[in-house]
Amino acid sequence: LANRPDGELPLKGLAVLVTAGPTQEPLDPVRFLTNHSTGKMGYALAEQARDLGAQVTLVSGPVALDAPYGVDVVDVTTARDMFDVVTSRFSDTEITVMAAAVGDFRPVEQAQDKIKKNGRSSIELELTSNPDILAWAGEHKRPDQTLCGFAMETRDLETNAAKKLNGKHCDMLVANNLRTPGAGFATDTNVVTMIRENREIELPIMSKEEVAGAILDEIFEIKR
Repeated sequence: LANRPDGELPLKGLAVLVTAGPTQEPLDPVRFLTNHSTGKMGYALAEQARDLGAQVTLVSGPVALDAPYGVDVVDVTTARDMFDVVTSRFSDTEITVMAAAVGDFRPVEQAQDKIKKNGRSSIELELTSNPDILAWAGEHKRPDQTLCGFAMETRDLETNAAKKLNGKHCDMLVANNLRTPGAGFATDTNVVTMIRENREIELPIMSKEEVAGAILDEIFEIKR
């Protein structure tokens, strides 16, 4: 955290839950719906929180990253898998940071066998909504818990992020525009705005480790 004395561990003893990476929703045994998240932002948050003394649980979708040392990593695949883990562990945490890119929808039915083309030029795919993990956490959050969500947008960033902050009952929202150079998925940098009630902090382009530190710094200020 910024300006802290050497050796100080401001999150010591706190239980921190972080979600990271994408989710995958199977269509058939060989295909799935997903997104471009690599998990780098969530993993950076987990590592920074660990280094600041927290007891960290990282709920991770499928990624190509090494499990951080000293962090309790729970691997999941689907949005429902992630929902089940978060809801079972949420009450035991003081800080929750939901950086995962959770799929909003899943196929109504998963084919038991590979879907064959068989000369067709198109197929119809019916989708249904996945559980809203952040909304659930906001509804069940105690006064002593701090909840930070993420918003990834392609337009109207501030408006959409403010709606999400209030609608999901978050203490803070970290928002970025996926069209901003250096921001978003599959990069080692990010460009974010941290949004609280009546307070916005725009950060310049930073490494995801630096962004993670800034996010935890702001969360620490909320809990003080």
